[in-house]
Amino acid sequence: MKTIVFFLEEPSAGEMLSGLLPRILPQEYSTRFIIFQGKQDLEKHLEKRLRGWQLPDSIFVVLRDQDSGDCQTVKNNLKEICRRSRDDEVLVRVACRELESFYLGDLKAVEMGLGLRGLSSKQGTRKFRTPDRLGSPSRELCILTGDLYQKIAGSRAIAPHLDLHNNRSQSFNALVSGIKRLVEES
Repeated sequence: MKTIVFFLEEPSAGEMLSGLLPRILPQEYSTRFIIFQGKQDLEKHLEKRLRGWQLPDSIFVVLRDQDSGDCQTVKNNLKEICRRSRDDEVLVRVACRELESFYLGDLKAVEMGLGLRGLSSKQGTRKFRTPDRLGSPSRELCILTGDLYQKIAGSRAIAPHLDLHNNRSQSFNALVSGIKRLVEES
């Protein structure tokens, strides 16, 4: 059995992936989540964790929020850490600006996951057409849901409903296509 290992900065990313991956990965793959205590902890310990990984037939994905950093700089820094750690490819993806951009890119999934009505009609509005450009997606999601959204429980509830083919978040689409490509190539 092959293993796909995800290095994540926060537990909510693991919850999102738990709801998403069963629809992406072939059955012969198992998953492991290595969850760090934020982005600094991820960057500080990633090299050691990658270098020390012993389980054969493993492939790796690193997912981190952009937050206020420059997306390309964040990605390049993570790629350099991975390059120093392993000879094989490590897929690096950055959620622009935050993981919540993925949810704002599919307001129908938010509606279904949180049991709300009327959100999907806002998807075509200027604000939610390109959610990766929002300054604080988590704040926007809380406002939009009347503070019903909570990071971990919300990720768990929304993720199974995310549309793999119709999401307005480019960083979500890059994550999904990257995972599919990595699996095909392994």
